[in-house]
Amino acid sequence: MSFESLGLSAEVLRAVVEEGYDTPTPIQQKAIPIVLSGKDVMASAQTGTGKTAGFTLPLLQRLSQSPGRSSGQRFRHGVPPVRALILTPTRELAAQIADSVACYGRYLDFRSAVVFGGVSINPQISQLRKGVDILIATPGRLLDHAGQHTVDLSQLEVLVLDEADRMLDMGFIHDVKRVLALLPETEQRQNLLFSATFSREIKQLASRMLNDPQLVEVAPQNATADRIEQQVYMVDKGRKRELLSKLIHDENWQQVLVFTRTKHGANRLAEQLERDGLSAAAIHGNKSQGARTRALAGFKASKVRVLVATDIAARGLDIDQLPNVVNFELPNVPEDYVHRIGRTARAGLSGKAVSLVCIDESKLLKDIERLISRELPRLQVDGFAPDPSIKAEPIRMGQRQGQGRNRNRGPDQAGDRAGGRSGTGYSSAHSAARSGGPGGSRHTGGQAATRNRRTRSRSSSGRTA
Repeated sequence: MSFESLGLSAEVLRAVVEEGYDTPTPIQQKAIPIVLSGKDVMASAQTGTGKTAGFTLPLLQRLSQSPGRSSGQRFRHGVPPVRALILTPTRELAAQIADSVACYGRYLDFRSAVVFGGVSINPQISQLRKGVDILIATPGRLLDHAGQHTVDLSQLEVLVLDEADRMLDMGFIHDVKRVLALLPETEQRQNLLFSATFSREIKQLASRMLNDPQLVEVAPQNATADRIEQQVYMVDKGRKRELLSKLIHDENWQQVLVFTRTKHGANRLAEQLERDGLSAAAIHGNKSQGARTRALAGFKASKVRVLVATDIAARGLDIDQLPNVVNFELPNVPEDYVHRIGRTARAGLSGKAVSLVCIDESKLLKDIERLISRELPRLQVDGFAPDPSIKAEPIRMGQRQGQGRNRNRGPDQAGDRAGGRSGTGYSSAHSAARSGGPGGSRHTGGQAATRNRRTRSRSSSGRTA
């Protein structure tokens, strides 16, 4: 099946082809025609299978083919209404989606903007007052704009909730409900939920938010990609860092994404790896947006060999050909394991996911294996066998509280949630590099092609978006 067969317009197809993609992924094959038909969608697919393009491509086409409800109307508070809202849980994911919108919409006439915490709110306000067709936002910053009457969602035509399960994990559900109260009635807009996983709680929430949605699933719930080689190394907690350094050196891993459970742990591990002679950087919710952007850019450019991250980075990190992911500490929530290792083996490539597991994490490992319906192979390195005299101790950080899939937002999630209320949008430098304006993009036919065309080359043979 080709993208042409999905009913996409010539302008959208041209951008897709120029990005080197010629074959839609399974989620794109199933979701794009439904979205184009105007129906509500609840779609689940494995991380790294082209989920973002699954809603971005048809969204761009639908908006380009209709003038919008607010045409000819006066604007409330002097702010033109937003036509489509894409709501995401993290800044990194919002930035990634904004890039996709700009990329695939380069030959269409529309305005887009992205808002999230970490930078000044004023440039974003200026952008919103100029008018925005597609707004990508995190919930807290969006509510700040709504409180200042700098965004109008009353005429919204399309709502996209991306990574809806992560919204629930991070405690954004109340913010999401507040955002929904600002929108037209459910029946008056198209609603799309896309996520790597869907828990029963998310499906119950979706049943109240969506209007007779079409369910799209292209893999078993909570499945991990078949192309990921998963391994577990049993090791004492106090020797994890030593084993990690040895694996990186011995296996000659040149690009490694390492996940820790806490922000302090991420900082400490990055410093220790630096002392081991490995270039490393940490990324988490307490870092400024500028620091997070620099760390990620250095990692993508291979200037940083090891990027140490908390679960805030489990979504939205789109790193071409990332070969290795390491769970330095297992996540408290089994579903987060799926999201973490989904940073590798993207776009049809293969990858490796290694977990360093101490005796304290035995139950967490069993929970993960139960979720993914498979037992992970256990490996040992000579000299690093666990000491049998060490007894398991409870993991205090992030123990389950309340009910549901995860009401245990740890300090990192809570920190990023607070950070989402402190600022907005791209940094001015990032924004200017993307579109010449603070936090947004203006796309007008062929002119946008020059501004948005990416310099990196991609092979067009067998690529999937």
